[in-house]
Amino acid sequence: MRYRQVHLDFHTSEKIPGIGVRFDAAQFQKALQTGHVDSITLFSKCHHGWAYHPSKANEIHPHLNFDLLGEQIKAAHEIGVKTPVYLSVGLDEKLARRHPEWLRRNKDERFFWTGDFMSAGYHEFCLNTPYLDIVLSQVAEVVDNYDCDGIFLDIVGVRSCWCQFCVKSLTDINKDPRDIDAINQLGEEVYKNYYEKIKEVVNSRKPGLPIFQNSGHITKGRRDLAYANTHLELESLPTGGWGYDHFPASARYAETLSPKLEYLGMTGKFHTSWGEFGGYKHPNALRYETALSIANGAKCSVGDQLHPDAYMDERTYKLIGEAYREVEAKEKWCAGSENIADIAVFSVEANRLDLSQSHISGSVSDSGVSRLLLEGKYLYDIVDGEADISKYKLLILPDCISTNDKSAGKINDFIKSGGYVLASGETGLDKNLDLGVEVIGDCGYSPTYYIDNTDDDNKSPAVIYGRAWEYKLTENDGEYKKIACRVNSYFNRDMLNFSSHQHTPYNSDSRDYGVVRHGNIIYCGWEIFSEYANYGSITTKELVFAMLEDLIGGIKTVKTNLGAQGIITLRKQKQESENDNRYIVHSLYASPVKRGKGIEIIEDLPYIYDTKIEVRTEKAPKKVTLEPQGEEIAFEYKDGILSYNIEKFECHQMSVIYF
Repeated sequence: MRYRQVHLDFHTSEKIPGIGVRFDAAQFQKALQTGHVDSITLFSKCHHGWAYHPSKANEIHPHLNFDLLGEQIKAAHEIGVKTPVYLSVGLDEKLARRHPEWLRRNKDERFFWTGDFMSAGYHEFCLNTPYLDIVLSQVAEVVDNYDCDGIFLDIVGVRSCWCQFCVKSLTDINKDPRDIDAINQLGEEVYKNYYEKIKEVVNSRKPGLPIFQNSGHITKGRRDLAYANTHLELESLPTGGWGYDHFPASARYAETLSPKLEYLGMTGKFHTSWGEFGGYKHPNALRYETALSIANGAKCSVGDQLHPDAYMDERTYKLIGEAYREVEAKEKWCAGSENIADIAVFSVEANRLDLSQSHISGSVSDSGVSRLLLEGKYLYDIVDGEADISKYKLLILPDCISTNDKSAGKINDFIKSGGYVLASGETGLDKNLDLGVEVIGDCGYSPTYYIDNTDDDNKSPAVIYGRAWEYKLTENDGEYKKIACRVNSYFNRDMLNFSSHQHTPYNSDSRDYGVVRHGNIIYCGWEIFSEYANYGSITTKELVFAMLEDLIGGIKTVKTNLGAQGIITLRKQKQESENDNRYIVHSLYASPVKRGKGIEIIEDLPYIYDTKIEVRTEKAPKKVTLEPQGEEIAFEYKDGILSYNIEKFECHQMSVIYF
């Protein structure tokens, strides 16, 4: 995979004339060179259903009179730029109006994406219909006729559908279409049948050609779906609804997959999201977003949308070039690197899928724990039930983890081997794990408060809005370290009992267990990670950091004074000789602000001064350099700790430790 990719959308209505009339190979090439682009995903077929080349399997756009795709591929290859080819699978508005019987249906017969034909928008297809054969023929035609460097298939995934084809599929085998489990199982089978046929079509023609099936999110815990692809493209446009927390969490899961899959981070040049013409984010935002990708082991992709006349927007490629010029200079310190992590986070999303609770997407708790670990400069991975957790120092079981025999055995073995565990909330209900507590149930109060038992100067209760759990200790009380206690409200707020504007104050006479440590295990009686995701309070962060520091503060691999919005990652880059291996510390800093209707914007990138970094290493380094500047800097090495200082950086700085 290339590092500096563009995903060039081209969804173009048949109502627009003059398709491709301003295409010029030289101008196309100049734009790619200005943008420092080394791979561009081009369109065979868009969401409107039209082909952008002569086609027997499809219909060329009615206002296009030449082979646009072919000319784009030729021009790109002349300057060494790769050209994966895009086909819309889930959406084809041209065919939707001709064959509405092939569309995916809800239980009430409404369509997905756009519920009817009286509103503007696309309509999603069911792949359990004759439409599948059309898609396969379209893919085959592209692979046969064009020198493409990959196939990108969009709007696909496991779907529930109540169209008459799906209803018949179930009734033919004596299953009830009113049974949601039967519907979901059929959705699994339909998607597997689709992607297996896609692989057969592609590999029978060009074995090993890259294939990616896009559904907008890589589901944690669905390794089978991940391996329907040859690589992963982590679609994550911060301004398009994903936010700046989504990508790091996705990357930290993608890298744990074994066997390894290459992956890229896909952002966009847009002020908002896909389909926006004339919208541009600040160059500093793209600089940060691409740096965030390479700091997390990903290649980069920037989304753009080509104007119907096919003239490449010059402002866009100057914007992209500002970021990709920097990526190009940094690539050699990124290729083949591996993440180093102290902490494994058992993903709630993956855990639910382990327990066969299908069709789960995302988790508030996953977002909260990822944000907290980023802000605390902890090195972490996000794992599923298949991952090897033995290499980590600490395992976090956030808020609502349940176990089966396999995962419980793995976690209990981790505890017995001396691994540290931080569990919270409903996780304590799991009778398969010995966490040193017995959870009784919901404490019955909302909100509750905590008092930090570790700080004699801080006895002011701090509010927690989320769910709190009542529990008792299962061992002798003296074997526990009490980190925080829970303080209840006087009563819950309702129509007859309320006090003040928002919620009832704490009852100072009420005390119960809040956070306790037993051996290598801390149990927190609140759903603390979803609490932080929902409310983001400084007191919640302080409590979590107190727990983390109590467990592994003295053995963290990296420590730094970089501020809350800063990000640190540590990666190992293997060289030809084991003695030449090097570590790369990525330091990033940006401070997104919200404007308009909640759009996260990065504009200013302040210089960050006097960043102190400590790295725990097994042997003394030979030298430390700042890259790509090639500047060697002073360091100290004492008692296994490497210490150095970065005098000043903007946006992203790599410091390379040579052994």
